[in-house]
Amino acid sequence: MEDETYSGLGSGGEIDTKVVQTFQKNFVQVQNILDQNRLLINEINQNHETKIPDNLTRNVGLIRELNNNIRRVVDLYADLSTSYTKCMDASSSDGDSNGAMKSGGNKRNRPA
Repeated sequence: MEDETYSGLGSGGEIDTKVVQTFQKNFVQVQNILDQNRLLINEINQNHETKIPDNLTRNVGLIRELNNNIRRVVDLYADLSTSYTKCMDASSSDGDSNGAMKSGGNKRNRPA
């Protein structure tokens, strides 16, 4: 299974298992962080509704944690984007002789 490849990226593109595992791992991390953010937001809302000073003070730390989590999600998506671009560049330069577009060739031209 180490050398297994997945096809299905258009005309003959293949992705090796390591790339797929990296994507899956990053998506799982993102989902876990988003689940944690949902819990943080619920706690922040509950604390806000109580109007108790200690709870409102606690919200400061919770909001910081939420902001850090959002930064982590952005970083993970940036990593995924970079990995995907590298993967697509590699698959399009693997001797594709059927005239498929190379990276960047699928950009739309905006009307003037």
